[in-house]
Amino acid sequence: MANILLVEDDEDNISLLTRLLEHHGHDLTIATDGATAVSKAAEILPELILMDLELPPTPDASPDPNAGLEATRQIKAAESTSGIPVIALTAHTMAQHQEKIEAAGCDALQEKPIFPFENLLDKIKAFTAEDV
Repeated sequence: MANILLVEDDEDNISLLTRLLEHHGHDLTIATDGATAVSKAAEILPELILMDLELPPTPDASPDPNAGLEATRQIKAAESTSGIPVIALTAHTMAQHQEKIEAAGCDALQEKPIFPFENLLDKIKAFTAEDV
């Protein structure tokens, strides 16, 4: 199955997504802020990144509504990580948000709350060519 970098700062979401994705055979690495996401992406070169958009930009900072977008821009700008698909995880799905998400380099959008979970599994499968 896929090696996935999950970038999420909410403990409940981390717990839920970890249980569900590991149940489906995926290997997860967790990052809880933008800076760690960028460094982990370069370090482990995951097959896919699930990127919460509102998270702290650095480990000790407060959440920022643009930190996930900025981390995605940095990941997509680096030669070693530019080809890694990024699925944005957000509750903000209005047209103006979608434009910002696409401009940052996200390859897909998954609305939060994630339900039904099969929608996310289908997106993961599409980007990783894995049977989920």
